[in-house]
Amino acid sequence: MSSGPPATSPGSLTGTDSALRTAGDRAARVRFRRAVALMLITLVLPGSAQLVAGNRRVGRIALRIWIVLVVTTLGALALGLVWSGFTFWLVSDPRVLGLLRVLLMVLAVGWAALFMDAWRIGQPLTLSAQHRRAVVGVNGLLSLSVAGTLLFSAHVVGVQRDFMIAMFGDGEATGAHDGRYNVLLLGGDSGAGRWGLRPDSLTVASIDADTGRTVLIGLPRNMAQFPFAEGSVMDRQFPHGFDCEGCYLNGVSTWAEDHTGLFGKSDTPGVDATIMAVEGITGLELNYWAMVNLEGFKNLVDAVGGVTLKVRAPIPVGGLGSDVTGYIEPGVRKLDGHDTLWFARSREGSDDYSRMARQKCVMSAMLQQVSPQVALRNFQDIAQASSEMLSTDIPSSEVDRFIDLALKARSQRVASLSLVPPMINTGDPDIDLVQEKVAAAIDRAAGQAPPPSDQRKKPRAVTGGSLGSLSEGYAANQSDDVGSAC
Repeated sequence: MSSGPPATSPGSLTGTDSALRTAGDRAARVRFRRAVALMLITLVLPGSAQLVAGNRRVGRIALRIWIVLVVTTLGALALGLVWSGFTFWLVSDPRVLGLLRVLLMVLAVGWAALFMDAWRIGQPLTLSAQHRRAVVGVNGLLSLSVAGTLLFSAHVVGVQRDFMIAMFGDGEATGAHDGRYNVLLLGGDSGAGRWGLRPDSLTVASIDADTGRTVLIGLPRNMAQFPFAEGSVMDRQFPHGFDCEGCYLNGVSTWAEDHTGLFGKSDTPGVDATIMAVEGITGLELNYWAMVNLEGFKNLVDAVGGVTLKVRAPIPVGGLGSDVTGYIEPGVRKLDGHDTLWFARSREGSDDYSRMARQKCVMSAMLQQVSPQVALRNFQDIAQASSEMLSTDIPSSEVDRFIDLALKARSQRVASLSLVPPMINTGDPDIDLVQEKVAAAIDRAAGQAPPPSDQRKKPRAVTGGSLGSLSEGYAANQSDDVGSAC
């Protein structure tokens, strides 16, 4: 009896079955690699998966849009590197920011849709369960990563746009006066009933329109018997100067707020009246103003990571009608927002003029130490702190100009002139002398006048943390280089 081929045991494979299984595995791996490749090329060249294996018309449209976006982005980066003004305009114009935000959101949705279509083209139902799960994971990771990044970018752009709209006005830009922009900086407390009413700090930043070279002109809040800009509303009310009982410079705003009918439909009669006073005192024509909330300033300092200052004597924390809770000790220190604010505003054991000198030191340090890299790294915190800190009439169309000037100013010395004793009698100021000093300080900053004869004299005393004293003057109040005087 002949014997046939051996019987195949259950579960074993013949050579043919094994070959078929091997070929099937190879085909499954090919389909899996193809599905993953379609998603990866969508990451690099959106629309390419559709050109290869899907709707070619959709692929062509997507790829053309992508090429245009890449070329435009590279062109914008190149232009920004050679012309900083373009970059500043790009990040400060609300219309451009609004368009960019919408574009980023549309791009996020469109790119995610292309990933989903690439997943469909990869025919996931033909894959094994293990490969199908892997493809779903890869697709989800890529689409969520790309869309999430774009949507977060749209959020950041939206924050910047909202900041620009909330912070800056839409008024008309004004040209430079005698080659300079003059901006009045007002500092006020945010306590109940005080915001915007009685500014504790008044400084004119006179900025060269070409070089950015800046002169900080400080005006004492207790100045009296001063004139207003000729022909102004306040000049008509006080033709012989602000000579009422107990009337000081920081009270002009309060007086105007009590007589708003004199200022028509103005939303800021207090600021308007203060500008009239500052123009009358200094002889300068002001372009814009900015009101700084001192409590908001504290948050701004924290947002940029603190500011390094040379503390020359213990600075009381507290006072001003409350208890002293501690001291900022002498030395070169990196101060947080709380201590920087007290360094700038403390009057305990000191006087207004020492405080003005310390405020100049803070302004100079902030200008020198807050770099574009720091601003970019802390963008959202700075935007939030600034919106709480500042109100201004600088139009958004001028922001790029002032950013450019600020960057130029970082590489130059900042000069200061404070209209305080012993040079000026704040109770009865010689306005001709005041305006002569202002003009001389600006001419020196512009390189059109020699330094004053006493420029080399160094104060010997230290009062309230500032070099100098009330009798001999404070170094940072009268200097062609505030940084070195601090």
